[in-house]
Amino acid sequence: MSVLICGSMAYDHIMIFPDQFKNHILPEKVHMINVSFLVPEMRREFGGCAGNIAYNLNLLDDKIALPMATVGKDFDPYAYWMDKRGMNRQHITVIDEAFTGQAFITTDLDDNQITAFHPGAMNESRQNKVTDAKDCKMGIISPDGRDGMLQHAEQFVAAGIPFIFDPGQGMPMFDGDDLKKFIKQATWVTVNDYEWQMMQDKSGLTAVEISAQVEALIVTRGGDGSIIYTKDKQIEIPCVKPESITDPTGCGDAYRAGLLYGLTNDMDWETTGRIASLMGSIKIAQHGTQNHSFTLDDFKVKFEKEFGFNI
Repeated sequence: MSVLICGSMAYDHIMIFPDQFKNHILPEKVHMINVSFLVPEMRREFGGCAGNIAYNLNLLDDKIALPMATVGKDFDPYAYWMDKRGMNRQHITVIDEAFTGQAFITTDLDDNQITAFHPGAMNESRQNKVTDAKDCKMGIISPDGRDGMLQHAEQFVAAGIPFIFDPGQGMPMFDGDDLKKFIKQATWVTVNDYEWQMMQDKSGLTAVEISAQVEALIVTRGGDGSIIYTKDKQIEIPCVKPESITDPTGCGDAYRAGLLYGLTNDMDWETTGRIASLMGSIKIAQHGTQNHSFTLDDFKVKFEKEFGFNI
């Protein structure tokens, strides 16, 4: 069962601010903010939601992840990385006149993040069509170009392909009516706790109202674990204590890969949520979004040790 992963591919410029933002942002001056953060440490990593989700899903099953994205003229290093890791590039479209998306992420000592994002070729995501992926049986719409996200949702519905709606940092692009339409079209919805508050504010919908329209609403809460709302119950998923808290960037994408793996293998929500939780825990212990690695056997051993049962 192939999974079409619609979203961004990007280069992540990750910077560590060795202090706390709150010590440098004056609440009474936020209307005229002018701050500069010295960041002695910086790395450039391969990222983007589609790239990250595909990378993580590929670790769990190297035959099902199909990332679909538009990238720029500077994509060659990323393409080489994908080939080296055995990631499928069949549905990656190069836009010659644009740059690949670029994220500039600054993280402080409290794991707060300030991110600036240049979408570049991502704005042309509408050029990709869900129908181009003939063997796709499931999908996910993660942050991408606005028009592309809207059109891909319509195309998934027209093709009868179930999909996860994962608005992520693309949430500000949509108003309440847009979000209501996405929710009506989607099979599952997943957001973090901050995005969940935004979704409620914009749509006016509660967890009960959304879960009545989809098979599940999944809300991640960082160190507090996650909650899965279905039509008839609310499932608490525990957080897995990581080996270390090194870099939170991309943890949500790792979690979503776990969801997709559980769904494609027809696992129950209690198991699927725990797979996703363990994926996030493994990722947070490593710098960057695609630098962690394991075999499926390794993962199964970790899972049994953490939760006391097999997958």
